[in-house]
Amino acid sequence: MNKTYVAKKEDINRQWYLVDAKDKTLGRLAARVAVILRGKHKAIFTPHLDTGDGVIVINAAKIKVTGRKLKEKLYRRFSGYPGGLREVPLAEMLKKNSAGVFRLAVQRMLPGGPLGRDIITKLKVYADDQHKQKAQNPKILEL
Repeated sequence: MNKTYVAKKEDINRQWYLVDAKDKTLGRLAARVAVILRGKHKAIFTPHLDTGDGVIVINAAKIKVTGRKLKEKLYRRFSGYPGGLREVPLAEMLKKNSAGVFRLAVQRMLPGGPLGRDIITKLKVYADDQHKQKAQNPKILEL
């Protein structure tokens, strides 16, 4: 009888990757980054553990979207009070906080709860081409 493999802390070997988001499609890039953060690209993937790698995304302000999403896609938040629903179109969000748009796209592809909160801490997003993670010696990842 075969036993299911479960990764241990000693088996997890983390690597950092650098991704350039310039002229890439938002959703497609976010999906690929989410896979790397979660660790699904590794043979030791275990669903209840954080086996993923770290990802640094640069040039988030130069990301593309297709179709009419700039005008029609809305980001909603609710304060909990009557009349407290706020809707902001994607075009306005990209002007204000382009790194936050990419971060939200990836975060919503990860599991909710404590595991997802741990995983999202390994994502660093920057609007321009400068980043602060030089000490991690990131490998350039072509997606």
